[in-house]
Amino acid sequence: MPRVLVVEDDPRIRAFLIEILSEQGYAVHNTGDGFGALREITRTSFDAVVLDLGLPDLDGGDALRMIRGISPVPVVVATARDDEAEIIRLLNAGADDYLVKPFSGGQLVARLSAVLRRTTGTHTADPAGGPRPAAPADLMRPVSVGQLTLDPLARTAVLAGRELRFTRREFDLLAFLAHHAGQVVSKRRLLSEVWREPYVDDQTVDVHLSAVRRKLGESAAAPRYLRTVRGVGIKMVEPR
Repeated sequence: MPRVLVVEDDPRIRAFLIEILSEQGYAVHNTGDGFGALREITRTSFDAVVLDLGLPDLDGGDALRMIRGISPVPVVVATARDDEAEIIRLLNAGADDYLVKPFSGGQLVARLSAVLRRTTGTHTADPAGGPRPAAPADLMRPVSVGQLTLDPLARTAVLAGRELRFTRREFDLLAFLAHHAGQVVSKRRLLSEVWREPYVDDQTVDVHLSAVRRKLGESAAAPRYLRTVRGVGIKMVEPR
C-alpha cells in the first residue's frame, strides 16, 4: 500500500484529498503546514508527497526546497498558482509534477500513479554515486561539531554561544557538511544533494563556501571547521 503525505492547509480540500486517495488504496498521512510536513518526512518513509503552496508558515516553494534537502521522495505540487514561470521554477527546483486547482480526483490519482511508476525503485539511490546519504531523520536532527551547533528544523546556528546568520543555501550547505563531519564530501555530491537544481556549477559551491567560512571566522588559507582536500572535496572537522 503506497504511503502518501498530503500537505494542505484548507481543511475541506485536505479532507477531499484524503478521501480520494484512501478510496484508491493509498495510506494517507496529512498535515496543514510546512514544518509539520518536514517533521512527518523525518519520521516516516513516504512514497510520495502532495504539496500545496499556500501554507500558513512556509511558502510552498521554500517547503519544497527544504524537503529536497532531506529526502528524494517524489513531490506533486497541487496549488491554485498557474503562472507558467512559477511552474517551471518549481519543476526545476525538484517537483515531480504540478497540478493547478481546481482539479478532479481522477486527475490527481492519474498524475500520482504516473509519478510513482517513474520513481519506484529509483528514488532511494545516491545520485552522486558516492556513499548513500544519511537517512532523512538524521539530516534533520540537531548536530554539533566543536563549538558549532546547528538545528535544521529551527534553522538556527550557534557558534560558541553566539547565533550566526546564514542564507537558506548557506545553512543547508553547512548543515549537510556537519551531518557528514569527518567525511570528505565532493562538490559533485554537494550539488546533487544540497542544490538539487540543474545548471549549477562548481563555482557556486565555492562562492557559498567562502561566505560560510567568513561567517565562521575562518578562510580557506586558515581553516578551522572547513578543510579543503585538494582535488577531492570539503571535510568538516573539529577545530584543534
